[in-house]
Amino acid sequence: MTLGKTIALVAALAVAGVLVAAATRPDSFRVQRTATVQAPPDKLHAMIGDLHQFNTWNPFNKKDPNIRGSYRGPAAGPGAGYDFTGNGEVGKGSLEITGATPQKITMQLHMIEPMEGRNTVEFSLVPRGAATEVTWAMHGPSPFVSKLLGLVFDMDSMIGGAFEAGLADLKQRAERG
Repeated sequence: MTLGKTIALVAALAVAGVLVAAATRPDSFRVQRTATVQAPPDKLHAMIGDLHQFNTWNPFNKKDPNIRGSYRGPAAGPGAGYDFTGNGEVGKGSLEITGATPQKITMQLHMIEPMEGRNTVEFSLVPRGAATEVTWAMHGPSPFVSKLLGLVFDMDSMIGGAFEAGLADLKQRAERG
């Protein structure tokens, strides 16, 4: 066997190994972070369920000072939506509130760029005495391309820090006023 054929065979086996490794990854993902905020659930509900207020502390919206966005539907609650276009890091997409109870707000995130995807975003509000435990979670499918990218880019480390920063900002704003 020539050196060229050996190199080609090793490269083909390496590529096959990466593809097999990606194929064995889970079909879905979930990232979540939790913070305890010294504020009642109804106050936090208003700061999350109204997308105008949400975007004052949303770390993804704050990441790009030149983001362009437009609101649609009602001011708050189910049907309220926000369409955005930002730089490469923020991308292009929309966020819409699909459900709201006193304990939970559910949103649908539809990313168009840099990569198409649809994920569910949930905020859970659990009273803990005078405080509220707020959990920000996102989950969705992991198609093969996401599984492949997941070998290099971990979804939890990509967005978990932003969730932590957003919850810290929410906490500061809610406890301040």
